Amino acid sequence: MLLALANWIAADVRAFNVFGYITLRAVLATMTALVISFVVGPSMIRKLTQYKIGQAVRDDGPQSHLIKAGTPTMGGALILVSIAITTLLWADLRNRFVWVVLLVTLGFGAIGWIDDYRKVVYRNPKGLSVRTKFVWQSVIALLAAVYLAFSVSAPSTSQFLQLFFAWLYSGFNLDLPPKADLIVPFFKTVSYPLGVWGFIALSYCVIVGASNAVNLTDGLDGLAIMPTAMIAGALGIFAYAMGRADFSSYLLMPHIPGAGELTVICAAVVGAGLGFLWFNAYPAEVFMGDVGALALGAALGAIAVIVRQEIVLAIMGGVFVVETLSVMIQVASFKLTGRRVFRMAPIHHHYELKGWKENQVVVRFWIITMLLVLFGLSTLKLR
Repeated sequence: MLLALANWIAADVRAFNVFGYITLRAVLATMTALVISFVVGPSMIRKLTQYKIGQAVRDDGPQSHLIKAGTPTMGGALILVSIAITTLLWADLRNRFVWVVLLVTLGFGAIGWIDDYRKVVYRNPKGLSVRTKFVWQSVIALLAAVYLAFSVSAPSTSQFLQLFFAWLYSGFNLDLPPKADLIVPFFKTVSYPLGVWGFIALSYCVIVGASNAVNLTDGLDGLAIMPTAMIAGALGIFAYAMGRADFSSYLLMPHIPGAGELTVICAAVVGAGLGFLWFNAYPAEVFMGDVGALALGAALGAIAVIVRQEIVLAIMGGVFVVETLSVMIQVASFKLTGRRVFRMAPIHHHYELKGWKENQVVVRFWIITMLLVLFGLSTLKLR
């Protein structure tokens, strides 16, 4: 909105052309999302407290968590409001990638909202059933994956339609251009052709997997939001580089026209995340809930798919990956042998039960994520 207004004014006042720069709008997006969080956060927390939308705490977990019972949850709505408003204000709304990421984020957020609402308002501990939640996640992820399968390789709407109808005409058997290949980091020329079905399958797994991985990690004050913000910032750098023909050519990476605009929405995630952390830092005044965790994970997954950095996302999100694997290993071990590998899963609870303080676990996981993000960023040049 503000970009369109600036472009209109720039016809008479050339100074407003500066708002056409993605880097400036990314900085403004970070600041805007941060301010929105600070302004809206206190009143939203008061409302959540007023309506008694409090967190239930497992009695089989660390005893230090029992004092958290009743702390307002569903605070992820604050993050979504900040991201949505900021994106609408500063992003180029003619860009289709912006709308894909925004709609995927809000769609997964809606699933989390319904799940949280049933848990805390209707006192239904199960919320949405696992099957129902998975079905709706799958619907949104598949729609996004099918659309991205052709839009990543097509710089214009007409070319997108040509690719899509060519796929239909070929009997759903079509090879995509190299821009849609799976890129292997640290190698200049190594990539794997996916084809349409391979691209859709990979995109679906990345979006749904990232969403649930962030959700599983969101178990301690500030544990999930800071890594999310760091990874979003790094993905913004990838988006900016791959959206520019000169940078992508120099870095030997595919040029994705329009991907640079995702830098703005990545910046919005960073600002909204830091604003939420103000209230979510130990001891938390509000919890994110599924409404925030599912949405943020899906956003990271969708952005990674667009900029063709699925493997790098797994590297930078190593904490999320380990948290998810710990749950899978725990469940599989208990079902097969009747024994538990960890004292409690996800793994952050394991370390708590071993004697680590909650803020120790959180900060140490932040440090690990920071190192992994820097390692992921190194793949831009080390090829």
